[in-house]
Amino acid sequence: MTSRIVHGACPHDCPDTCALAVHVQGEQVIKVQGRADHPNTHGALCTKVSRYAERTHHPERVLTPLKRVSKKTEPPRFEPIGWDEALRTIATKFNAIDDKQAIQPYSYAGTMGLLQGGSMADRLWNRLGAARLDRTICASAGAAGLTAAYGHRIGMHVRHFADAKLILIWGSNSIASNLHFWTYANQAKRNGAKLIAIDPRRTETADKCHQHLALRPGSDGALALALMHELIKNDWLDLDYIERAVEGFEGLRAKALKWSPERAAPVTGLSVDEIRGLAKDYAQTAPAAIRLNYGMQRVHGGGNAVRLIALLPCLTGAWKHQGGGLLLSASGWAAPFKNNDALERPDLLAGRQPRMVNMSAIGDALLHPGSAEFGPPIQALVVYNSNPAAVAPESAKVVKGLQREDLFTVVLEHFMTDTADLADLVLPATTQLEHLDVHTSYGHTDVLINEPAIPAQGQAKPNTQIFREIAAALGFTDPCFAEDDEALARQALTGIDFDALRAQGWLPLPVPEHPLADGDFPTPSGKAWATHPTLGVPDFVPNHECAEVDPALAARFPLAMISPPARNFLNSSFVNVKSLRDIEREPVLEMHPDDAAARGIVDGAMVRVFNDRGEQLLRAAVNGRARPGVVNGLGIWWRKFGVDGKNVNELTHQRLTDLGAAATFYDCLVEVALA
Repeated sequence: MTSRIVHGACPHDCPDTCALAVHVQGEQVIKVQGRADHPNTHGALCTKVSRYAERTHHPERVLTPLKRVSKKTEPPRFEPIGWDEALRTIATKFNAIDDKQAIQPYSYAGTMGLLQGGSMADRLWNRLGAARLDRTICASAGAAGLTAAYGHRIGMHVRHFADAKLILIWGSNSIASNLHFWTYANQAKRNGAKLIAIDPRRTETADKCHQHLALRPGSDGALALALMHELIKNDWLDLDYIERAVEGFEGLRAKALKWSPERAAPVTGLSVDEIRGLAKDYAQTAPAAIRLNYGMQRVHGGGNAVRLIALLPCLTGAWKHQGGGLLLSASGWAAPFKNNDALERPDLLAGRQPRMVNMSAIGDALLHPGSAEFGPPIQALVVYNSNPAAVAPESAKVVKGLQREDLFTVVLEHFMTDTADLADLVLPATTQLEHLDVHTSYGHTDVLINEPAIPAQGQAKPNTQIFREIAAALGFTDPCFAEDDEALARQALTGIDFDALRAQGWLPLPVPEHPLADGDFPTPSGKAWATHPTLGVPDFVPNHECAEVDPALAARFPLAMISPPARNFLNSSFVNVKSLRDIEREPVLEMHPDDAAARGIVDGAMVRVFNDRGEQLLRAAVNGRARPGVVNGLGIWWRKFGVDGKNVNELTHQRLTDLGAAATFYDCLVEVALA
């Protein structure tokens, strides 16, 4: 049988946004490859996405609507129903809710597509007057911090890392989570560049760097201030660039001069010599580049830490050199081309202002009885592109909320996740290989199209179609609900030739090659903000849970826990793929040998990690990855695959970051004992 190749795009929450070549025979996907002609994909895919055919044709796919027939506190039992019954049930339940703000959507980045990630769903929620969701769970602290420094979420071109002579890989396990950046970093390394990993965990990436600085979780802002102290003290500043491109430097200068390496050393857990050596390397090597990632902003002071780190290349003038600068997110370059209003239709709100619920506090929100300030209790929940029972903090509360028999929960899914197990209705959704979508990226500056490679499997439908049909069941006849996916795709971007995009599969955005060489930041003055007009000077903000803030808590729970992703998972999206789960084997807790020995724990022992919020059983891994005083609970396993039916979010809390109101997953104290 003749095979064909279809243009695709990786939909997942990853900066690489790879261009895919999907090989199809008949209605079967044979393999998924990275496109060799896409500069940022260059033919390579991660282990996860290279197995996307296995995901799409998985025997455990949800391929028909399912109705719950067991209590939510019992082992889940469902029976198949038709789409007509499912839609009638949803319409009946929604129509019975007087205050539509009691209907809560919950979604995130299970797909980053502009169509399947929102569009028709947003139109429905706006027309209905449902509650809004503050999507904070991953990156909003970093986004707020970067915007407070640069005016938007912008950064250097990822390809320019190949030209750097020094690369600080800060809070990123790039081999696992940013593979194509790592290709450029390796190219720079072969050309003589020095690579330094800054991370509490000795990651697979740190293994490949020349130096690893294992700082304490949440101390990144203190380290950045100490580096600034050394830049100022040793006259390692580019005063010309500061004059042209930085606003409010004197306030930052005064702050940084209070943070000597001697002050920062006990806060960061690094030595004075390590801090001074890093400052000297950064100041005296050009081009110098920073690849900052989102792990370091999942603490109380995450937003301010990003502000401080983002200002480092402004003080040294690194932006003037190809291969110099910083990249956390490049999504701001695409912002002027995204036609969000056309996709979301905020005019359908008709002047209403529904309440906003922070997704990082969904546990408390689901259990809230209602009040004048909060509004009515949540009576209906619609989950798509997410798995809150596994990924949201303080998951015991999330599960308790989802177990409410008076809560009507609808989940759009590919598989029976932890959240789907607690649903009233599960609706079969298409995977990326079965629907049309358009993608921008936060790691590079191309836009991509994803064509459906095969028909929808079973009775699965694209998110867009499911929300069209819910709108119709509710009696909404607005013309916008009749627009098909191609019409949506053609509206998604402005200034981009859609037919050319469809023909090639990807197109570059017209972003200058060296956009910040002369400043030109997207702020009113065109300068980066060392002192923000309303936020003032950035500062170090300690963790919610640490000895400096709460010594009594730290005495009871002396170990800091971070929960970085396991190498072969991407958030919770691939945990059900057995071949990937077999590589990870089981949930583990990495411990430093000294911490393990003090508790009588040996490698491979079953341990109990606990705090006041809960506990989890894990296999101890004394493997050289954890620094003293820190344990690493690799995530995000589905709860059902945990030894005790739990995962690391049993231990995390719902307190928020300093900026961006984001989750603080890596700001968590625990104790560990033999199980």
